[in-house]
Amino acid sequence: MVVDDEVLEMIGRRFRNLRVLGFSSCEGLSTAGLATVAANCRYLRELDLQENEVEDNCCHWLSHFPETFTSLVVLNIACLEGEVNMSVLERLVSRCPNLRTLRLNHAVPLDRLANILQKAPQLVDLGTGRFAADAGPELYAKLHSAFTGCKSLRSLSGIWEAVPSYLPTLYSVCAGLTSLNLSYANLQNSEITKLVSQCKNLQRLWVMDLIEDTGLEAVASSCKHLQELRVFPSDPYGAAQPVALTERGLVAVCTSCPHLHSVLYFCRQMTNSALETIANHRPNLIRFRLCIIDPCTPDYLTFQPFDAGFTAIVESCKNLRRLSLSGLLTDRVFKSIGASADCLEMLSIAFAGDSDAGLHYILSGCKSMRKLEIRDCPFGDKPLLANAEKLETMRSLWMSSCNLTLGACRTLARRMPRLNVEVIDESGGLKWDPSMPDDFPVEKLYVYRTLAGRRSDSPSFVYTL
Repeated sequence: MVVDDEVLEMIGRRFRNLRVLGFSSCEGLSTAGLATVAANCRYLRELDLQENEVEDNCCHWLSHFPETFTSLVVLNIACLEGEVNMSVLERLVSRCPNLRTLRLNHAVPLDRLANILQKAPQLVDLGTGRFAADAGPELYAKLHSAFTGCKSLRSLSGIWEAVPSYLPTLYSVCAGLTSLNLSYANLQNSEITKLVSQCKNLQRLWVMDLIEDTGLEAVASSCKHLQELRVFPSDPYGAAQPVALTERGLVAVCTSCPHLHSVLYFCRQMTNSALETIANHRPNLIRFRLCIIDPCTPDYLTFQPFDAGFTAIVESCKNLRRLSLSGLLTDRVFKSIGASADCLEMLSIAFAGDSDAGLHYILSGCKSMRKLEIRDCPFGDKPLLANAEKLETMRSLWMSSCNLTLGACRTLARRMPRLNVEVIDESGGLKWDPSMPDDFPVEKLYVYRTLAGRRSDSPSFVYTL
């Protein structure tokens, strides 16, 4: 959403007893608006800014929290770009004894992080910010002492620009960590492996593919309680030297971590055999998202599509609720998904399928489907209209770069008045005209169930039919 200062000022004026305020992936926010909230919401327990675009037009906004304010439990400012008034932040942290979650932005220097930790040793969830500084034994010792005092720390994230020489200062808290997010830490394989190998009780790990297969094998050996693994691409466009991350690392974790139930994995190669092994060892998977970065990539050993591998996943993992497909796939895999994935609630598909039959298999099966996202697939009007009633049982359908026409979208809107049918042209090239022909191609379609009818806040490039 777009949330401007006027909205934040209204919140500050009218909701003075507000306890929890969170923004996720929003635009239009500014630190001046946040200052209004800080000054007026005297009982605020949680201020959570998750991946927003925030204009820095009030560098001292934290000082607007009154000196008598002591109620914060959660403060997440990791997405802020500007400098933070460190003395004000330290005073705020020190007078909030119930503060449990603190996620800092990359402007917080490492020496001030040590001060903050000494003032808030009760923290459970910490986002460190920029974990880099000029190396020096005095700072190293101070930081080590500060982390050693954090006996309750269970979650560590937000490590930016990490300097390897400082990583050992974290070792004292590793045994207690259940969640570790290194998805922004540009560390090398050996450094990540040393750190993760100390986290014997880890349940959730987010990391870049720089961990490589050998690092994931260390995870498999050390982190027997792991429940969630996410591996993100460090170089999705392939400009740098390829990392040594293949199906081997994923198979190692899946075969060695019995509690693993959620996977997001970016890689450049995969095999059907690996997927079948994962299916056999982890029937408890409820989320499995595989992204083979180059579209339409086949099994690199057999050059076959991944129909057999993903069929094994949906047939073995009876409680699977979320699935993302990638690689070379034919309509056969969609037939298997429609027939077997009874608990599947969210499905994401890209560059897959042969014909309309693929979409028909999905919409006519998958009885628990709630959200369906499709891009760059050869699916058109016929299966969409044939399964229009299914859309009323779902939350939403998103289709992009498929074979849809305006006429089919108009027909869907007429037949299903409880659905909002929106045609989207973010490029701005489409000049909307109600007399446009039915065979006009639709670039993006968003369909969702509604009780309120057509929305009034859509931007100019969204046309509701």
